[in-house]
Amino acid sequence: MLVQSEFFSEADGEPVAVDNAAGRGGVLLVCEHASRRLPERYGDLGLSKDALASHIAWDPGALAVSRLMSKSLDATLIHQRFSRLLYDCNRPPDSPAAMRDVSEIFRIPGNENLSEAEKSRRTTALYLPFHGRIREEIAARRARGLQTVLVTIHSFTPVYFGKERPVEIGVLHDTDSRLADRMLQAASDTHLYRVERNEPYGPADGVTHTLEVHALPAGLLNVMIEIRNDLITDETGQGVVADFLTGLLRESLADIQR
Repeated sequence: MLVQSEFFSEADGEPVAVDNAAGRGGVLLVCEHASRRLPERYGDLGLSKDALASHIAWDPGALAVSRLMSKSLDATLIHQRFSRLLYDCNRPPDSPAAMRDVSEIFRIPGNENLSEAEKSRRTTALYLPFHGRIREEIAARRARGLQTVLVTIHSFTPVYFGKERPVEIGVLHDTDSRLADRMLQAASDTHLYRVERNEPYGPADGVTHTLEVHALPAGLLNVMIEIRNDLITDETGQGVVADFLTGLLRESLADIQR
């Protein structure tokens, strides 16, 4: 595609990655904010190294947890290879949050006063291929007679605008709460994590876009999972959380399908 070749260098590679493409598990995992990488042509967007390493650029630990869950569940995993600073793939093109010029306390100089042409370039290079790949995967699975349960994995910062967030794992849903309800019920007697519904965000915050586009119209079971990122800073924490979430999903899906 011409826009792709103009947008990305050869070293950048493709915008979308797929792990375990031949997975036969019922779950399809999606990680929209997997990377903090920026294409070469955008430099650092005028941000410091600390800002580029922070949660405004990506969801720290989310990809690592997603990959562990992919192995345990034999699930295909689709993830974005570039930072949400350029385009947040969990937002539609008409959302002000798709290409922010301010994120929490950080100004993003490289996103200020974007032209309509630049917004269109980013949408075409990042958003459309990402959601196109999810759409293709769901269609291919349907053709192979495979069930699809859409699960998106995110992480969130423990402190936001100076306010501490006590929730440790959020189980989020939009209008279809079937899977979220079962997961919350299964987690109700755990002492390992504080698990809450639609926290620290909910559908009113515009965070369920991927579920709205791909799961709700097709009636697919779905859920969005938010993990507080201080719990998944190392391999041990990532493994414990991944095991916990894998267990919740297995138990909840078995209950629904019983």
